[in-house]
Amino acid sequence: MTHALLSPLTLGSLALKNRVIMAPMTRSRATLDDLVTDLHVDYYSQRASAGLIISEGAHPSADGKGYCRTPGIFSDQHIAAWQAVTEAVHQKGGLIACQVMHCGRVGHPDNKAPTSRTLAPSAIACQDEIYTERGMQKMVLPTAMTVEDIEQTIADYRRAALNARAAGFDAIELHFTSGYLPAQFLSTGTNQRDDEYGGSLANRLRFPLALVKACSEAIGAGRIGVRVCPGNPFNGLSDDNPQETFRALFEELSHCELAWLHVIRMPSTGIDNIALAKQHYRGAIIVNDSFKFDEAEQVVAAGDIAAVSFGRAFIANPDLVERFSHGWPLSKIDFSTLYTPGAAGFTDYPTYSDGQ
Repeated sequence: MTHALLSPLTLGSLALKNRVIMAPMTRSRATLDDLVTDLHVDYYSQRASAGLIISEGAHPSADGKGYCRTPGIFSDQHIAAWQAVTEAVHQKGGLIACQVMHCGRVGHPDNKAPTSRTLAPSAIACQDEIYTERGMQKMVLPTAMTVEDIEQTIADYRRAALNARAAGFDAIELHFTSGYLPAQFLSTGTNQRDDEYGGSLANRLRFPLALVKACSEAIGAGRIGVRVCPGNPFNGLSDDNPQETFRALFEELSHCELAWLHVIRMPSTGIDNIALAKQHYRGAIIVNDSFKFDEAEQVVAAGDIAAVSFGRAFIANPDLVERFSHGWPLSKIDFSTLYTPGAAGFTDYPTYSDGQ
């Protein structure tokens, strides 16, 4: 039987062997120097049968880090460490994209380098707490970015795109949701600037679109994706009219010739994110969040969704594509080891052929 989800796909400059995408997921296993390790080599290469792996978020600067034990993509050491990962994935016939994630106001000094800053569009603190090695702590008041800070951050993203390619990544994905910096600029609750980067919708779009432009000029739009989730309230995010905001963003991104738009569905917001994207974005769409195989097969077979990304299923099933192909049952995820250091819950999930 032929499955649409297992058929080849071209996304921009990438030729995928199937439409089963590994979603980006923070796993908190990097070193104190923000380096990936041999554990990451094993973790990602175990899952190389995906049509495309999208890595955990990697910060484009020291200022962009928010969480403990997350990797960077802004130094020569980061490039060298990631090269071992991408080479291992490629040796197994896989493709891998680097998700670039600047946390903005989301973070705590305990998780960041001593000289780094916590930056945001406006000096408005996130009222949530964040995990640190000393336990949960309240997030700090961020520094409102100057125009010079904004220009430097755009340059940081451009450098991150070039670094990702130097590290062997096939593409990058720009993280525009979950309350991180691009989403902070988009949203009225976090962006209360009165200059060209705030106020009107056109101004709030300016920074995210500048990131797309800078990265496209650096490595080509056909190697860039954008991840979004309209209405997502994570990390204290709020917007007066998220449907209007993302309708405008989708229409602008339609002119950018990106490889993909990665849309997270979130019914709890009352917004049909996938319908909104299909109506206003012209280009390949990847959808995400709790899809089972049969549902994913149906949405891809319908013809207007290019691929489906899987998160938790890929954590617990390194051979997820093979399990889908053969109809094998899926292993269950151990939530207690999602963010703990070490191999447990990271590289020790067996394949079905190992006797699962």
